[in-house]
Order: sequence, then C-alpha cells, then structure tokens
Amino acid sequence: MAAYRHGPVLLLGFVALVSHFVSASTPNNLEDIREEPKSTDGTDSVLPERTDTRESNEFTPRQDGSAASREALESDSRWEATEVDLDTVPLSGEKATGNLRDEAAEAFDSLRHQRYNDQFQEELVIRPLHSGDIYSSFQFRTRWDTDFFQKGKKVADYRLFPKSLGQVITKFSVRELHISFTQGFWRTMQWGQPFLSAPPGAELWVWFQDTVTDVDGAWKELTNVLSGIFCASLNFIDSTNTVQPSASFKPLGVGNVTNHKFLRYAVLPREIVCTENLTPWKKLLPCGSKTGLAVLLKSEKLFHSSFHSQAVHIRPVCQDWKCTSTAWELRQTLSVVFDLYTSGQSRREWSLFKMFSRTLTEACPLASSSKIYVDVTDNSQGELFELSPVSPILSQAVVLGDRRTYSVYDLMTPDTFGTLRSLNIQLRWKMMDVAEGLRPLLHGERYVAGYGLQTGEIHTLVYNNHPYRAFPVLLLDSVPWYLRLYVHTLTVTSKNRENKPSYIHYQPSKDRLRPHLLEMLIQLPPNSVTEVTVQFERALLKWTEYPPDPNHGFYAGSSVISGLVPSIVAMDTNSTQEGPLFSSFFPCKEESTYFVRVYTEPLLVNLPTPDFSMPYNVICLTCTVVAVGYGSLYNLLTRTFQVEEPGPGLAKRLANVIRRIRGVPLL
Repeated sequence: MAAYRHGPVLLLGFVALVSHFVSASTPNNLEDIREEPKSTDGTDSVLPERTDTRESNEFTPRQDGSAASREALESDSRWEATEVDLDTVPLSGEKATGNLRDEAAEAFDSLRHQRYNDQFQEELVIRPLHSGDIYSSFQFRTRWDTDFFQKGKKVADYRLFPKSLGQVITKFSVRELHISFTQGFWRTMQWGQPFLSAPPGAELWVWFQDTVTDVDGAWKELTNVLSGIFCASLNFIDSTNTVQPSASFKPLGVGNVTNHKFLRYAVLPREIVCTENLTPWKKLLPCGSKTGLAVLLKSEKLFHSSFHSQAVHIRPVCQDWKCTSTAWELRQTLSVVFDLYTSGQSRREWSLFKMFSRTLTEACPLASSSKIYVDVTDNSQGELFELSPVSPILSQAVVLGDRRTYSVYDLMTPDTFGTLRSLNIQLRWKMMDVAEGLRPLLHGERYVAGYGLQTGEIHTLVYNNHPYRAFPVLLLDSVPWYLRLYVHTLTVTSKNRENKPSYIHYQPSKDRLRPHLLEMLIQLPPNSVTEVTVQFERALLKWTEYPPDPNHGFYAGSSVISGLVPSIVAMDTNSTQEGPLFSSFFPCKEESTYFVRVYTEPLLVNLPTPDFSMPYNVICLTCTVVAVGYGSLYNLLTRTFQVEEPGPGLAKRLANVIRRIRGVPLL
C-alpha cells in the first residue's frame, strides 16, 4: 500500500529528472538561435522580453539592453518551451519578432509557401449537338509551382500533384508528356470540332529534356512504366511504330525546344480502352472519384456511349505574366458523346442522372474552382430548350474561333445545390433544331484504294471549308514498314490542279526496324478539297509475325493534320488571364487565327496471309498414318497367339440338343 501511495510522487520525480537532462542540452542551440541582430544604425537592437506565460502570452519591449538583463532573460528562457505556429510566422519582407532570427523566419516562410503552392480546378462542359447527341467534356487541372529539375533540390512532398507522375518526370527527365486513350471515332462533320481531339486507340508523344543522352533508351523505359501506371499495352511501343516528327508536334508549354531529336511519337490504333484504363486515371485526381465532378465518372455509363476519350497532359507553364519562374501543369481531360436515342432514352430531354446515373452533392474540397458550363449559344431566347435549374450566371468565351455563351453553375456556392443538397441539371427540348450546324473549317478523311493483295493506294482528303481564306496545314503520315511506299507516286491535287507542297520531310522505313515518316506543308485553297495519294506494296511477313487473327487485317495509324485556322472573332492572346479550362489549352499568339489538330480514320489493310489451316491438316494426316501403322505393328509384336482345338460340328451339336431333350446321354 505504501508503494501504491508513493507511486505518483516517484513518477513525477522521474519526469522532472528527464526534463532536467533534456533542457540542459538545449542552451547551446538557443544561444546560437538567439544571437542579437544588429540595427541599421550600428547600435545593438533591443531584445524583447517575454512575460510570465502563465499570466499572458504577449510580448512587451524591454527598456534597457544591459548584459545582466540579457543573461537573466537567457537563463529564464532555458526552462521555457517556445512554440512556433506556421500561421503566425510573418510573410516575406517582414522582420521576425521574437527569439528567431530573420533567416529562421525566412526558412519557415519558405516552408509555409511550399506547402500551399499548388491548386486544383475542375470543370464540366455540356454541349447539345445538332445531331441530337450530348457532348460532355471534363477538365481537371492541377498546377504546382515547383521545379523538378532544380539543382540541389529534391521534390519529396506531394499534396495535389500525383507522386507517381512526379517521379516519372524526374527519373526520365520529361519536358512534356501527352497520352490519350480513345474508343470510337470523332465524327467531325456531324459533331463539329472537339475541344481536344485524339485518334482512336492509344497515342503518346513526349518531349525530353536536352540533358538526356540516350533518348531511345529513356523512351523504351518510359513506355513500360506508363504501361503499368495506366494498365495499358504501351509496352508494345517499340522502334517499329515510333517516329520523330520534325514540325507537327511542337511543345505546348514554355521553353520552345526546336531540336526534334528529343521528341518521340507513337500510336497504337488497335488499343482497346476499358474500365481498367479508367480506374488508374481517376486515382490521379486529388479527390479521386469520391466527391466533386469525378463522381459522375461511372464506368458502365461512360463506355456505353458513341465516343469516349481520356487523356493526360503534363507541361511547364508560366507562374505569372512575366514568366520569371515556371510551374508544372497536369491536365486530365475526359470527353464522351452520349447518343440518348440509341441508348433507349428520349431525345427530347436529358439530365445528369440520365447520362451518368448520379447527381452532384458537393464540390471537391481540395478544388479552388469547380464549375459546370452548359452551352446555350443557340438558345439565346429560350426558343429551343428549357434548362432547369436556371443559373443566373452567363459567361462568354472564345472557343475554336467562335464566341460561345454558357450558363455557369458554380459548385463552390452552396445555393447551387438548393435545399435538397443535390444538383441534377435537366434540359427539355421545346423544338428540335433541324438546321445544320456550321461545318468545321478543317476536316480530314483517309481510305485505301486498289484491289488484290500485292499493291494499293492511300488516299488522304483534307477539306478547307472557309469560303474565301486559304491557309497552310501540316500533314503527318506514319505508315508501317510492311506497307512499302513508292514515294515517286506521291501526288497532291487541289481543284483538279497540282498543289506542290512547300515543305517535305520523308524518312524511309527499314524492315522490322522503323516505319515510314512523311511530313508535308500544304497550302489549302479556299472552299476546296486537297487529295494526297501515294501507292504502296504489301510485304510478306514471316509466319511468326502474324497476329492470332491475321484475316482481320493490320492497322495503320491516323494521319495528323495541324494548322492555324482563320478565326471568326478575335482570339485572346493573353495566356495568363483566368478563363475556362476548355478554351485555354493551346497557346494563342495571333488574334486572327487559332490552332487546330485533326485526326483522320485509321487504316485497316489486308496483307498476303498464308493458309494457317495447312499445318493443322498435315498434323492430322500424319498422326492418322502414324497411328494406323504403329498400332498394327505394335499389335503384332505384343499380342499372344494361342491354338484352339476345333469344336464339334453342326450335326453333332444338333444331335446333342435332341438327346438332351429326350434325356439320353450325349454323344
């Protein structure tokens, strides 16, 4: 009982002893930190005196600066713990007051700024199409004001920016990275131009830093890593489907690198996009798919659509208008086109719940901006459709050379969700818009002509639908090596006249090593169709190079058409001005033009295919002959033969039957 009564006293004594040893080891550090700062006039600065912490936490200035007073203050401060709150640390440029030096205050200020130098924005754009379909485009932007390649600095603290992608940037010295996964083909003539186009399948193009010595090795390792991150077949990217464009793919971020040897471009037109590609894409978002606009990304709804495309774009951007320092921008985009008629729903109306089977209840807590834009340009007087709930905010933006009007729903405002804390935007058509929409000014098509399995011809059609303006475009064709191009048959015609390209870059292929690369700068006359044709010969592959379904055919990637298209209205050249994300991806340097990149259809070409059933027939025939011959020989060698005595004849057997009936002895 005595030990039980004195237990608390012994425990307090032990704690006091430990505190004595701990505090006794701190005076040297405190003396270093509490070095007296000198004033600007050469005199000693006055040290502040801290009052008793049990009565007040305020600091009062001391009137005298004697050495005895300072020693007493230091002696008292040895036994007092100093608490530092990052929120109370003064900002840059202010003098630190207290026991910390100016250098310590700047260090804490730098740490505080580093913790909050990133931001996240999310947007959803809904555009009713003239065909009756619904085009929905998600934009998620993460911006981090940091430098991955600063000497002597290693980025280790990740808040909003995905750590997996940050490590990829630093390890492989990536300058820009653009990757997309697309299911379906964008019908430009029916749907118009998308905000950001992508070819069917998987597309990847990367700019490396100029410090990379082995670009091909880094490219190969990078594709394998990205294949694991996105659960895709990017590991099938090799030298046979990789090219180095010279002019078509310029950097979209700051630092205009022109040496194309640091650029790699590849496309897998046969890549199938499914749920296992969408799941890791959603995990890159700061809020995942639990809250914000990402809750609408339901797999079974997204893939039950006419078109689906998801992409990831990483590039350096300017932090301010002076561009004295750069930041890293991660932009995740997802575009989907719903055909409500074929999906069993009415064309007369649509809603968020009908498209995504979910409604919105809140914005992402980590987002600085969360908005939904509904295109109401063609419904200025409300004569076409009725939108509910009605948003009082209308915004105008110049998108793809045209000024559009949007009804804006700000998810950061609680009033947007109403009393039910749920937002379900609905659109009810009053009358269907039967008028055709504006044709896109730039459009492209591609197909294969010819007959037989020996030769053929590739036709590429480029449309300029502008009534009176001509403009140049860059055409890029990447053709597999097993389609051997005859470059001397290349022809370019516009309005039944020869149109000589002003720039041609051609890199011939090498069998089983690299594909053909053809780039041309072509001037498109107004209101014209320019046709580019080239003949080719089909190669005969080895029997081990054919896929499991060789009769399905072999894919060739889409042609890439890039150009500056004349704008109807003046474009905004101020890239630092805050605006919608969907209108600020491509930098604009001229008010009269805007950049457009268009992809044609991929090609499906049949190659000479051997009869793979012949080995099966040979195997079956050989096995039959061997079985019959070997079986007979085996029976002769292993069977045991026995001599049997001849039995009684038929007459004797009949006599025995009669005798058995009569009851007499048998013969």
